[in-house]
Amino acid sequence: MKGNNGPGLSHWEKDSWVGKTDLLVIGSGIVGLNAALSYKLQFPAAEVTVLERGILPSGASTKNAGFACFGSLTELIDDLERVGWDDTLALVKSRWKGLLRLQERISNPKMRLEPAGGFELFRPEDEADFTRCQAIMDKMNAALAPLMGPEPVYRVADARIDEFGFTGVQHLVENTREGLLDPGRMMRELLRQAQAAGVLVLTGIAVTELFPHAEGVTVHTQRGWRFPAEQVIVATNGFAQQLLPELAVKPARAQVLITSPIPGLSFRGGFHYDRGYFYFRNLGDRVLFGGGRNLDFAGEETAEIALTERIQSALERLLREVILPGRKFRIAHRWAGIMGVGENRTTILRKVHPRVTCAVRLGGMGVAIGTLVGEAAARIALRETV
Repeated sequence: MKGNNGPGLSHWEKDSWVGKTDLLVIGSGIVGLNAALSYKLQFPAAEVTVLERGILPSGASTKNAGFACFGSLTELIDDLERVGWDDTLALVKSRWKGLLRLQERISNPKMRLEPAGGFELFRPEDEADFTRCQAIMDKMNAALAPLMGPEPVYRVADARIDEFGFTGVQHLVENTREGLLDPGRMMRELLRQAQAAGVLVLTGIAVTELFPHAEGVTVHTQRGWRFPAEQVIVATNGFAQQLLPELAVKPARAQVLITSPIPGLSFRGGFHYDRGYFYFRNLGDRVLFGGGRNLDFAGEETAEIALTERIQSALERLLREVILPGRKFRIAHRWAGIMGVGENRTTILRKVHPRVTCAVRLGGMGVAIGTLVGEAAARIALRETV
């Protein structure tokens, strides 16, 4: 297991790029880069390397819809039923604190963060869900006031339905603290900071196996190169079971589309529908629309980055019938990303071996919690025992 016999590498390449590192991070998404950067800033002399399977990040960090959010009311009601009031409130608070930490790391202009506000849509068939939201709204606002300020976080905004031009929408619930950002710009700036601090980021290198031993961890890659490391952080989220099959995290594909510019687009902000499984926003005068995995949970529990007719058709139908009724539009682009989910929304953040830390299962909230999770993973990696 010792040594490094990567084919085609010179002595200089093995010494400078594939030599022993103090910390090796697998995955260059928001968690992985924050983990590497945090470690490097704390220990400037340390050798820190990040390995990424794709040329660009391969999971969800650069493929999401760009929501700076912490949960629509229907999503939080689902959490309440799963884990209760205290744990649900703790989830919301951690997401909010994570968004604040993200803004400390990356200035708002550099990731184009705007406090655009958010809205949850309710159609006539969702009346029971809207009633449940009304029942909990005041209690949730009161609980969040010490953290987010006295102005209500959630409020009914039915008066804006006609302004936005929607059809078949009976109620709107506004989230006054939600924002929008540019995930690509966010990740470019995070990568720039990591590289400026001296983190070595290598792309196009897929890790195949980890071999922990007394002196460290030998990391095997698809290229045949072997990276020796003192400590390893696995930050591959939805792909984590490929390296650590014992982890309770599953891939969840999210499909997205974006329209061409629509003159006179009448809404601005982020929007959620059907317990957050559908989400859309404006991007200038274009509409970015994604989600729908609840239409085929089994089919979308996959790490394959692909599109399906069933979900893409559902997105287009909602655009035509609800969001842009009577408007002409053209789909300009489509893509998919992979999230990491589980039975609950808590992150798996722990050591699985004295020299291997995992930081995965962000539950679709990577933008909100990824910075704090990455920093916590760096701290955990320093511990010598599980």
